[in-house]
Amino acid sequence: MIEIKVPSPGESITEVQIANWLVSDGDFVEKDQEIVEIDSDKATLSISAEEDGKINIQVREGETVEVGAVIAKIDTSVKGEAKKPETGEKKQETSEKKQVKETPEEKKAEPEEKKQEPGEKKQEPGEKKQDPGEKKQVGEQSDAGLNISPLAKKLMQENNVSETDFVNFLKSYRIGKKDVEFYLSNKETTSSASATSTWGGTRDSERKKMSTLRLKVSERLVAVKNETAMLTTFNEVNMTPIFEIRKKYKDIFKEKFGVSLGFMSFFTKAVTEALNIVPGVNAQLDGNEIVYHNYADIGIAVSSPKGLMVPVLRNAEQMSFAEIELNIKELANKARTNKITIDEMTGGTFTITNGGVFGSMLSTPIINPPQGAILGMHNIVDRPIAVNGKVEIHPIMYVALSYDHRIIDGRESVTFLLNVKEMLENPTKMLFGEKEPVEGLLGL
Repeated sequence: MIEIKVPSPGESITEVQIANWLVSDGDFVEKDQEIVEIDSDKATLSISAEEDGKINIQVREGETVEVGAVIAKIDTSVKGEAKKPETGEKKQETSEKKQVKETPEEKKAEPEEKKQEPGEKKQEPGEKKQDPGEKKQVGEQSDAGLNISPLAKKLMQENNVSETDFVNFLKSYRIGKKDVEFYLSNKETTSSASATSTWGGTRDSERKKMSTLRLKVSERLVAVKNETAMLTTFNEVNMTPIFEIRKKYKDIFKEKFGVSLGFMSFFTKAVTEALNIVPGVNAQLDGNEIVYHNYADIGIAVSSPKGLMVPVLRNAEQMSFAEIELNIKELANKARTNKITIDEMTGGTFTITNGGVFGSMLSTPIINPPQGAILGMHNIVDRPIAVNGKVEIHPIMYVALSYDHRIIDGRESVTFLLNVKEMLENPTKMLFGEKEPVEGLLGL
């Protein structure tokens, strides 16, 4: 017997939650096959089988266990062939296919049914004979699916009942006088509800236990609000210069580096240059001391199936545009597929979050502790602005900088955000910091 124990996901983590078993109890598993996903307060990690054998699951999904606890055992004396792990949607599809599949008794009945006249269904005792039109309607209803509440659907899945089973039951059900009266009394209500709403209509509700990751995020968000003097300053950025650069170079850039030229590389580069100009924004509080960093480890907030994750670009100040885009793409893919490690999400000095991808016009992002500031990007909308005394339409983005006022003064925060704005509106400044290109060339 081989014991499968919960490994330590990282320093200071003492317990995890069993998020998802990728195999069933009693399955044969192979060495290095992923068998379970666990949620810690920082990421979702997977555990693999240490040897071939039959697995005996000790802990159910959703339970919280301590690091080092035994969650399964593998009997290495059993030989067999491993099943491919199936996630939620695939399991449901497989279950439905099994339910729809004909039983041997149904197959035997087919020749008898074929003896019936074309279009005629074999009549059951006490069943009213249907004409072809009625049969077609039942088929259409089955293809379209039934309107099933979430709780009813869950009960059906637990008892291996499919929509097809319900349709077959209704086909064999003898409609009586009370059924017709019930239909007539509810016809108008049903039609009205269908016309005004495409969902709901029931009073069902469902409870789900919060994951360890979301619980920890909740605690940290509340702590930030209670323990920091958080303020937010705003500005707007004319994105026309960046649009023109991307339009001119995006195809060449992608052909050479194999990755698209996105907005995030411009913002990351502008942030790293602005942090060099205003180093206080790159600092963090540690007890009674302020820690200043001579490097920029930029956290990029990424939405994943398990919630918000913030992988970190190490020494982003030294990266080229292509390196920034490639690293962001790799880390985002890892986060969305639950392959990211704890080390790849710790130690950031500043964070960038982009609510604009979801359509946000403006927001006040919350600081990612122990960092001192976070930049919020938003959607880009054509707006009228004054340019050289004339009103012109340009693509505008509102940006927001939330900062801890205990260590960052208002002057520093406003200066930092202004530098980010100026570099984005004049990207050549990124080569020379806050200076104009000619000033940099002349060494002024």
